Amino acid sequence: MRYLMYAAVLVLLAVGDAKAEPVATDIVIRAKARDGKFIGSSIGGAWVRIKDADSDKVLAEGLTEGGTGDTEAIMSTPRTRYGAIAGNAAAFKARLLLDRPVFATVEVLAPYIKKQARTVSQTQLWLVPGKPIAGDGLIVEVPGMIVDILSPGTHLYTPLSQAPYELKANVVMMCGCILTEGGTWDGKSMDVAAIVEKDGHPYKTIPLQMQATMNTFRALLKPDAPGNYRITVYAYDPKTGNTGVDQTSFVVTK
Repeated sequence: MRYLMYAAVLVLLAVGDAKAEPVATDIVIRAKARDGKFIGSSIGGAWVRIKDADSDKVLAEGLTEGGTGDTEAIMSTPRTRYGAIAGNAAAFKARLLLDRPVFATVEVLAPYIKKQARTVSQTQLWLVPGKPIAGDGLIVEVPGMIVDILSPGTHLYTPLSQAPYELKANVVMMCGCILTEGGTWDGKSMDVAAIVEKDGHPYKTIPLQMQATMNTFRALLKPDAPGNYRITVYAYDPKTGNTGVDQTSFVVTK
């Protein structure tokens, strides 16, 4: 009888040590700009990385691909419970082979090609073998705005006699969605300005005005003396708290 009990324990241990067969588990991940649409191919995509939260092992990674989605469905139509908004919008799709539930970290770096605007958005969730995350999938919000200073050029040398100098910036949403006067993303409601420093000290702050050309903001800077000037252009949406920044510097000579 003692030997039979011992044998039964060995069988139970063997069963407990056996690993389950991996099961294909599909997951869809999308990056959505705050107060905007999905981040896709037109803005360089969002880099998605799925990791085992315990081991930090990368399970899958890659770029979101596709369009930004339907503006009406995303921005104007009231959303209902279980109502889909993504359609065929940009997504990263992965098929994981899981033999057990995994507590995963999902990182989204976006917009991937715009380094001065790129942010890391992160969330965590359990992935269960054979239980897909489909449809709209896991939507990760990406806050911010993309600001590109167009003028002055980086490290421009220019004589004081050439003043005033143009301060010009391009501003778009993180999805690449455009800013126009009175449009879905109203550039006139944005606070866009240049913080100017001279020789490492505060100099002045100059508001930039929305131009007829979409996404474009402009002002003039007229320094009163030569020096090294650093320009920080920011964009701020008071309705959402979204912000974006770009910086440059140039030199005014005698």
